[in-house]
Amino acid sequence: MELSYGLFICSLLCVGTELCSPQPIWISAGPTQLLLPASPVEVECLEAQLVVAVSRDLFGTGKLIQPADLSLGPEGCEPLFSVGTADVIRFEVGLHECGNGVQVTDDALVYSTFLLHDPHPMGNLSIVRTNRVEIPIECRYPRQGNVSSQAIWPTWVPFRTTVSSEKQLIFSLRLMEENWTSEKLSPTFYLGDTAYILADVHTGSHPPLHLFVDHCVATPTPDQSALPRHSIVDFHGCLVDGLSDGSSAFQAPRSKTDVLGFTMDVFHFANDSRNTIYITCHLKVIPAHQPPDQLNKACSFNKSSNSWSPVEGSAEICECCGRGDCGTPGSSRRQSPVQGPKATSRNRRHVTEEADITVGPLIFLGKADDRGDHGVEGWHTPAHASMALGLSLAVVAFLTLAAVVLGFARRCHTASHPVSTP
Repeated sequence: MELSYGLFICSLLCVGTELCSPQPIWISAGPTQLLLPASPVEVECLEAQLVVAVSRDLFGTGKLIQPADLSLGPEGCEPLFSVGTADVIRFEVGLHECGNGVQVTDDALVYSTFLLHDPHPMGNLSIVRTNRVEIPIECRYPRQGNVSSQAIWPTWVPFRTTVSSEKQLIFSLRLMEENWTSEKLSPTFYLGDTAYILADVHTGSHPPLHLFVDHCVATPTPDQSALPRHSIVDFHGCLVDGLSDGSSAFQAPRSKTDVLGFTMDVFHFANDSRNTIYITCHLKVIPAHQPPDQLNKACSFNKSSNSWSPVEGSAEICECCGRGDCGTPGSSRRQSPVQGPKATSRNRRHVTEEADITVGPLIFLGKADDRGDHGVEGWHTPAHASMALGLSLAVVAFLTLAAVVLGFARRCHTASHPVSTP
């Protein structure tokens, strides 16, 4: 990956301006060694390292500086060890070492530091022959690409960050056939039927997630606050509808962690003329490696054992279902239902980390024995009535014909055997 480096080196000297460069110098290459013409300082901005080479004749006067008088950065990093007669003093430090500063601009990542020359008297002398100098240094790295020549390997970012930035989670709630593999095409039900409801979430590129149904409510309209209403799931995952005379339960074991199904015995609201039911469920996810707890669970009531049992996790997490208190309700309880132009559709989806999803309407047609294929007794259909009328007419015609034939036979018999009188 090509790098762009900027270097700005300037010193304020009392004896001249030989070390000053009035504008930052940009180089499009990399890694590249920067040589300033007639400059005693060379700077090399590498991918993760800063290399500075300083001529001992720093001021160009023939007076050689001492390595001990040079340091780099606010923390005063010392130069590399070198032979005393060497003409160049070198520093090799990491970009984040020596107290170097870093600044992010719109188009660059800027590391800044300084080279300090602070002369001290030599030996027993109390004088110095060179000036104190502070030379600013900057390395600029462009933000448009990867500054490493190594391959880029994908890494997972924090779950909540991904949700808020990429919005890849898609929740859904669907009516299914009894086999759980195909979606139910007709929303009609009879009293006594069982509804198979499947919640799932499309996770995209996320790590595995665990889906839970926090609470569900049934209402005669899509508004989950409408009256009358009936709680199906409550207390953060307790399927309370199973406490009544129904057999509602979560599907266990679940096929995948991001899918959760449950059954519900179909009902209708008493003293309500509407024959529709809408079910609104609050769905949420947690990382799959996080074990279920009282706030994230799926518990069904077992009438035979008179106890609650979880789809996964220890039985203790369901004990709160019997008490009706499984922790402080979250803000999700107070959320208004998801609204939109598709508020009356049977299959609604929403993109977030948790959501209220509505499935419906479930259309109630009556009792199970009111089905057309079961309604033989009583001849309730027009076809049955026509058949009965035709059969009655045939019987009447047969009896009439029999009477006519019998009468004709008697006449013939009387004519062939006359009766004599005395």
